[in-house]
Amino acid sequence: MKQESVILLLLGVFFGFIGVVYWGWGHEDGGGIMLLGAFLLGMLPGFYYLWWYRKSGGNRPEDRDDATVADGAGVVDAFPSTSIWPFVLGSGCFFIVLALTFGTWLLVPGVGLLLSALIGATAESRRGGNV
Repeated sequence: MKQESVILLLLGVFFGFIGVVYWGWGHEDGGGIMLLGAFLLGMLPGFYYLWWYRKSGGNRPEDRDDATVADGAGVVDAFPSTSIWPFVLGSGCFFIVLALTFGTWLLVPGVGLLLSALIGATAESRRGGNV
């Protein structure tokens, strides 16, 4: 995770520097805020990955210079089964965004879909299987 964190931190520093230059040169708030967001999108996961790297001691085969291909063999991890709830969650968010454009009446199905997706995903993760 060290390589990933260094790349993200360098991207964050780059966008931070460009954001300061952009705002100092043009005093335009919209682009400055977007570059601030890009700075945060580089720094937050970069520091998080660096924290996990230091916490785990760099035990991944990808982080060691003396690792072989055989060190990465075996079970990678446990992945969740297929679920409908991410699609329902995305549909609810889509309806909420549509409500900003076409009218607040679209908030009703959007919030309903959002809440049902959150409840369904939570119940599915607690019980296992499809709900």
